[in-house]
Amino acid sequence: MRLFDGVARIGLGLAAVGRPGYINLGRERDLPGERTVDAMRGRAHALLDQAYASGVRYFDVARSYGRAEEFLASWLPGHDDAVVGSKWGYTYTAGWRVEAGVHEVKDHSVAAFERQLAETRALLGDRLGLYQIHSVTPDSPALTDRELHRRLAGQGAVVGLSTSGPRQAEAIRAACAIEVGGEPLFRSVQATWNLLEPSAGPALAEAHASGRAVIVKEALANGRLAAEFPEAALAAVLRQPWVTVVLSGAATGAQLASNLRAASLDTADLGIRPEPPEQYWRTRAELAWS
Repeated sequence: MRLFDGVARIGLGLAAVGRPGYINLGRERDLPGERTVDAMRGRAHALLDQAYASGVRYFDVARSYGRAEEFLASWLPGHDDAVVGSKWGYTYTAGWRVEAGVHEVKDHSVAAFERQLAETRALLGDRLGLYQIHSVTPDSPALTDRELHRRLAGQGAVVGLSTSGPRQAEAIRAACAIEVGGEPLFRSVQATWNLLEPSAGPALAEAHASGRAVIVKEALANGRLAAEFPEAALAAVLRQPWVTVVLSGAATGAQLASNLRAASLDTADLGIRPEPPEQYWRTRAELAWS
């Protein structure tokens, strides 16, 4: 897909540094002791600078990532070849607190889309290259709402979606069948694929074969693979021929450097056995916000 022409196969996602709380393991060690807005903005900008200097050109944010869109928007001037993707469908509700009872609320309605598109455009303007529905599952109204499809098709950026849950493949295939005006609506798919949860692989290969971009998130399983296999596990994702971009979710410069080394690493079988999808996603749901 043209949006990603010439873009390096590793991108940077700001889920871990756009807000003080997230579910990745090891955040107490990785982040500043005082997670103020200024401290997190500084960390985000440092990672963006490091990534850009290393050749990274795709940067991924979301409305629910706290102030990630704001942090990225303030960094973008002077980086004209950066490719920006964001997501709508969750509202950030934690109020810049780690201990919040509810961190984000899901809503795939037309009203939520219109509200969040306006918020994203106010920050990113015409730098928004890819706008994705956040965390689509097979029961999401985003797969059946024709009015939403019409509005998505007319908003200007490339339309994509991200998926989550044990039935990712079903959601991906349903999305790839949607057309507006005789043309495919979704030109990009973002999904979780890693050595513990590879079940979406066949559907992602189909999406790639149809000309869609495939973005992989959570390649290190929210930190579960980071302690022993930080480079090799990411390299295993890059080895998949259907991957357009795999996201680094680094929170530190050292993590980012390690992730970037994966692009030149040849790996053997690591002996990691995949988990049943239902088990994997249950474990993920039990990870604490920290």
